[in-house]
Amino acid sequence: MSWILDNLPLIADRLWAHVATSLPAIVLALLISLPLGWLAHRYRPLNGPVLTGAGLMYALPSLPLFIVLPVLIGTGVRDAVNVVVALTLYGVALMVRSVADGLDGIPPEARSAATALGYRPLRRFLAVDLPLAGPVILSGLRVVAVSTVSLCTVGAVLGIPSLGMLFTDGFQRGILAQILTGIVLTVALALALDRLLVLAGRLLMPWARTPSRRASRRSSRPDPAASAASADRADQTDQTDQTDRAVTPS
Repeated sequence: MSWILDNLPLIADRLWAHVATSLPAIVLALLISLPLGWLAHRYRPLNGPVLTGAGLMYALPSLPLFIVLPVLIGTGVRDAVNVVVALTLYGVALMVRSVADGLDGIPPEARSAATALGYRPLRRFLAVDLPLAGPVILSGLRVVAVSTVSLCTVGAVLGIPSLGMLFTDGFQRGILAQILTGIVLTVALALALDRLLVLAGRLLMPWARTPSRRASRRSSRPDPAASAASADRADQTDQTDQTDRAVTPS
């Protein structure tokens, strides 16, 4: 605890560097995955190559990729741009399939209705396809966010500032509190981003609530037809009882 209190500026600096590296990669992965997922959905011959290529890209080891990227894009080995590019590639590898699956799940009737109303392809994609595929895309984006926050720590091995530097420095100096601080903050940051995405999804896509919640709300509401039927049965029972008492001799 004393180490944390004595090093709050260092912790805040590492946390900010981690956020500044992770967020651009998450946003770029989403923006790049949308057209790639649309291509995989729209043109079936491209579906297999695009999705397979994305899966193979995610299988690339992260540390060698961080080392090779400076040679390919002409940056320094310790440049944070390398980490952003690598994390974007990994995010795209995960997001492309989610986008394609979300677009594949749109009912054809919805597209036909939009076309009948005069929607052009771009407008239909933005106003109909994207909102309907939004819940599936959001699920993929949540996975990308957590994965990106986790993979960002690998850059610390190359000296790129992030929460991962708390791991490496703490391990080299034998400070357990520093290692645990880096681990806890990485997990907390991933969970915080995940919850923010969930809240954003609820605000932007209120129609995408889970069926179980809707079913539970329906079941908790009184059914007017069932109430009327039970009232009729009760009235019939009372009338039968009164008739029996009237007929029975005293």
